[in-house]
Formats: sequence, C-alpha cells, structure tokens
Amino acid sequence: MLTAERRQFILEILRRDKKVLSTELSAVLKVSEDTIRRDLRELAETGLLQRVHGGALLKSPATASYADRQKQAPKEKEAIARTAAKLVCTGQVVILDGGTTTLQVTRHLPLDLHATVITNSPPIAVALAEHPHIEVVMLGGQLYKKALVNVGTVTIETLRMIRADLCMLGVCSLHPEVGISVPNLDEAHVKRAMIAGSAEVVGLVTAEKLDTAAPYLVESIHALTYLVTAPTVSNNMLSAYKALGLTIIRDEHE
Repeated sequence: MLTAERRQFILEILRRDKKVLSTELSAVLKVSEDTIRRDLRELAETGLLQRVHGGALLKSPATASYADRQKQAPKEKEAIARTAAKLVCTGQVVILDGGTTTLQVTRHLPLDLHATVITNSPPIAVALAEHPHIEVVMLGGQLYKKALVNVGTVTIETLRMIRADLCMLGVCSLHPEVGISVPNLDEAHVKRAMIAGSAEVVGLVTAEKLDTAAPYLVESIHALTYLVTAPTVSNNMLSAYKALGLTIIRDEHE
C-alpha cells in the first residue's frame, strides 16, 4: 500500500470509529508502529487529526475564525441556545463564556429576566446592552482576536472573585476519555477558572464537536453538570457520555 493510500485508510477508520490506535493500525496495515506514528504526525501537521497518547482522535472544528464559525450549523446552534436559555432563572449570577452558540443564548433570554451576566466576550456584552433587566459585567484582559474573547491574568484573577450560580460554557471539543479541550492555552485557563467559580456548568455542544480533541485540556467530562445539544444528535453519539453519568438535555420538540 502506498503512503497516500495508507493515510487515507487511517482517516477513513478515524471517521468511522472516532479514534485510531497505533498498535491496531500497525497490525492491520502490516507496517511498524514507527511508520504509523510518522503517518499520524504528518496528518496532524496538516490539521486532519489530533494526536493523543497511543493514537489519534478527530480534530476540533473550533480552529476556524469567529466569523467562519458563525456560519457553521446555525440551526443546530439555535436549537441548543433556545434550550439552554431556559436553564437561566431570575436572580442568578450567570457566566456566559465566549462563542457563537453562547451568543445565540443571549437572544433567547426573556425580556422580564432579572439576572447578572458575567462574560469575557465583547459580542455577548454588546448583545445584552439593550436588555432591560440584565446587569452585564465585562471581564477585562487581552483580546484573543480569533475567538473574540478576553483572556489572560486579569481575566482569571477577576473570575477567582466570583461565585456564579451557572456557567454556560462554549465547548470547542468534547470527548468521553479526554474531556473538555481547546486549541488555545490561554482559553483553557480562563474556562477552567469559569468552571471553578460556578455551582453548575452547562456545556453547549454541537454534533461536530462531540468525540473530538484539541491540544489543551480544560477539565474532565465530570466538570459538566449538563450537556445541552441539538435534538438531531443521535442517541448513539451520546451513549458514551450517558454512560459516564452526564445529564444530557435536548429539546425533542424543536
């Protein structure tokens, strides 16, 4: 088998099984594990997978720009946002993480809702500026332009002073074994601080982000109180998460 054919085969197995193991690929393809590791390394360098110890996982789709991500799965994000907004109650202090799905949540918060929203996302702060009863706290820091969120020491230190009732977490990648991961180290630190300062954490996850991984770990699956996803996501895709005891919310009436 030619190198290109072998690598195409690896990608096909990865798409089918959501992960590949070097030992298994070596046996099936009858090549050394060194050859497989080289294949995985070069496929990772071209952005086609995420290497992990012993093999590889699907790569997170969250590496695209904010503008491009706004165009991805709009109906799915709308359904998730509508469902997630129902979890916010009057009187709560809510952390809204940055992201295109969390931005959609702001559009479904009732106009009679009295709450405080803390966010590191300028687009979210602007979206809530006209809400009559929501107090908006904008977290400072350095603007990470690709994701349009503030990150850094200032952001994290402020979060350490907050005890929120609820955190709506924008999830870049979610995997039952790896947990929550992101493409940027500074974002990982901020998301971890958001989780640590919240009584309940809601992960907003589109289908394309399930069973994927990114380079920087935020927390394990068990950091999430709820996983909110779209009704179009199959039970089969969610079975591993349910097996871990995660509460999954889908509005079946969407």
